[in-house]
Amino acid sequence: MNSFFQKFWLLFAQAVTVLLAAWFITATLKPSWLNASQVNSLVGDISVKESPYVGQLSPGSYHDAVKRSMPAVVNIFTSKTSAKQKTRKSANAQSADPLFQFFFGDQPPEESPSSSLGSGVLVSPEGIILTNHHVISNAKDIDIALADGRKIKAQLIGSDPDTDIAVLKIEPKQLPTPITFAKIESVHVGDVVLAIGNPFGVGQTVTSGIVSALGRDHLGINTFENFIQTDAAINPGNSGGALVDTRGNLVGINTAIYSNNGGSMGIGFAIPVNLVKQVMESIVAKGSVTRGWIGVEPQNLSKELSESLGLPSATAGVLLTGVLEGGPADRGGAKPGDILTSVNEQQVKDVRQLLNQIAELGPGNTAHLRILRKNTALELNVQVGKRPKPSTAN
Repeated sequence: MNSFFQKFWLLFAQAVTVLLAAWFITATLKPSWLNASQVNSLVGDISVKESPYVGQLSPGSYHDAVKRSMPAVVNIFTSKTSAKQKTRKSANAQSADPLFQFFFGDQPPEESPSSSLGSGVLVSPEGIILTNHHVISNAKDIDIALADGRKIKAQLIGSDPDTDIAVLKIEPKQLPTPITFAKIESVHVGDVVLAIGNPFGVGQTVTSGIVSALGRDHLGINTFENFIQTDAAINPGNSGGALVDTRGNLVGINTAIYSNNGGSMGIGFAIPVNLVKQVMESIVAKGSVTRGWIGVEPQNLSKELSESLGLPSATAGVLLTGVLEGGPADRGGAKPGDILTSVNEQQVKDVRQLLNQIAELGPGNTAHLRILRKNTALELNVQVGKRPKPSTAN
């Protein structure tokens, strides 16, 4: 009898083992063969709690601002022909000559034109797009890629290297809604801002940060500097893209970063919207930007320089180390060695401020200058001229 039960138990154990193995293989390779109730009966019910906020935005989301502004941000692709490549074209033309080949052999094939990428912002229904001058500088062809994937050829209306602003135009055919300009007075240090562009060519990307500082200058990036500093990540390809507030309004045009490795280090710079608008309107109306100029070569007053000139330590202004003969300042009576202290009742603190003050006046206007000449105060009236291009004089 015991032998019978042992054989029965052995057969039962083998049968259960085969069935469990068959179920395991089926559940692993063909789970659809088993219905949910069979699975749940073996492994137990799994309870997953889902959020009741279906389709709702997360608290503090910037989705609405991005949805409003992102369609107006475009990608810019340019092709350029370098001087080296132009020389190679001439050489390749000569290489077809058998005598040339005999002496110099076969020359390497001509290099394809170099290409670069950047971003831009659609600002009007007429197809006006803003970007950086350095994005389209020396470009042979300019292509615009809209957010919906369409590609359109762009025409350069004009650019201003002094502020790094360029204005492009595309045909207004079913264009996205243009971006809205913010008021610069509503921008404050600590405000949340979003940078939208095409970094490294990966496609439209949004990064967030805050306004770290306003009025940044003396950076040596542009001739005229008044940057918004932000820690929103700006990388190569973001140039010319939009810096927007949390309402989706344009605050500035992203233009440069401080970096040791080419990537974002939390210090980026954008041209403020008020300067962008001023330059854009001038380029659209005249094809270029006209600025004032008086023909002087100024130098900042250091403590040592003030002492050597016998000036009180509290003296503010700039030293005129040179005055262009026949220029506006020369005709107005300015001389090398004069200390320029104010323009139209506004104190001159340094060379950068003087440059901006005179540029804003515009040609044909009169600049009332206060100067010190051998510690004697004088007042001069100078008729502002037109700033030459290119020029390093003020």
